[in-house]
Amino acid sequence: MTAVLLALVAAVGYGVSDFVGGLASRRVAALRVVLVSYPVSLLMVLAVAPFTGGELTRSALLWGAVSGMASGLAVWWFYLALADGPMSVVSPLTAVLVAGVPVAVGFATGERPGAVAVAGVVLALVAVVLVSRETPEAAGEAVDGHRARFTSTVAWLTVGSGLAFAVSFIGLDRIGDDSGLWPLAVSRAAATAVVWVVAAGSGQFRLPPRDVARLAVGIALLDVLANGAMMFAFSGGMLSLVAVIGSLYPAATVLLAMTMLGERVGPVQRFGMVLAVAAVAMIAIA
Repeated sequence: MTAVLLALVAAVGYGVSDFVGGLASRRVAALRVVLVSYPVSLLMVLAVAPFTGGELTRSALLWGAVSGMASGLAVWWFYLALADGPMSVVSPLTAVLVAGVPVAVGFATGERPGAVAVAGVVLALVAVVLVSRETPEAAGEAVDGHRARFTSTVAWLTVGSGLAFAVSFIGLDRIGDDSGLWPLAVSRAAATAVVWVVAAGSGQFRLPPRDVARLAVGIALLDVLANGAMMFAFSGGMLSLVAVIGSLYPAATVLLAMTMLGERVGPVQRFGMVLAVAAVAMIAIA
């Protein structure tokens, strides 16, 4: 039950972070936002890590680095895919890979949840896809005269981002117990390095305006909360169950868009959120 609650905290953290990140990315390029949020999240973890104890191991630090590098690549590829492709395809396909690949890895490595939990996982996978879909009105809009198309490049970026996010989850799971927050510090350092290299190579290595920088600090705090909760959830629960709950983060983003921005949400997304609640309940009681 503790692992389920921590995974839910992580899902909410990821979802709120995506919402705030979306607001910030409407003002400047997304890379300029994470240029600030990733190093700030590293500083936050380093400030807390000495007080949480934990034994440093080479394996834990290695998996922390793998998780961070995968996270940095995933964010880059995901935003590139969204820039040219239809969100109604890119977002749910990415989400189902984020949820589905860790489930497959968990089963392949011998995890065997009960029947009720397996049914909850199936429901959660469906919920992730439904909640991530755009409304027909939004899906049909062209941005700056550009009609989004699901080209082969967008397809590769979408699959790459989904797999990278999944590897990030698997890396957090492999960190293990009794390492404290040090692996998370390595993860944030690796993610920072990836994003800084990408930004420098694309000519976007510029700090955002002050108001966006403040949002980036909030994103950093949410990032630390979500990834820390997810890491500890994995240490106390199965990869196949924790990952699928953590991947329900789009529901939190959609709810905030409804309540804070007044965005319209279609019946398919509403049904997906109902399925998400049912899925979490089934996994929790199992």
